[in-house]
Amino acid sequence: MFTLSGAKPAASAVGGRQFRLNSLLLAFAALALSGCMPATTRVASADPADPAAKVARIGYRSTIAPYSSLRPATPAPWRGRNDAVTPQPKQDR
Repeated sequence: MFTLSGAKPAASAVGGRQFRLNSLLLAFAALALSGCMPATTRVASADPADPAAKVARIGYRSTIAPYSSLRPATPAPWRGRNDAVTPQPKQDR
């Protein structure tokens, strides 16, 4: 009967509006969740989870290698040690 008069039923107008609202909500949810997806680009260096990845060799260097203990020091006469560090007198006077 509605088709003869050219009028649309009220239910179809509400259904169309609800369809647009649902489409809009679905599109918004898809856009929001797309930010949670992991990036699919390659990493610039080797993957750390790859057991076959080449790595640099590990070397050991002691941080205190040039150290030599000065204890126990043999006692020396204090006058000799004092004279060794005293500045030399100038000869021009």
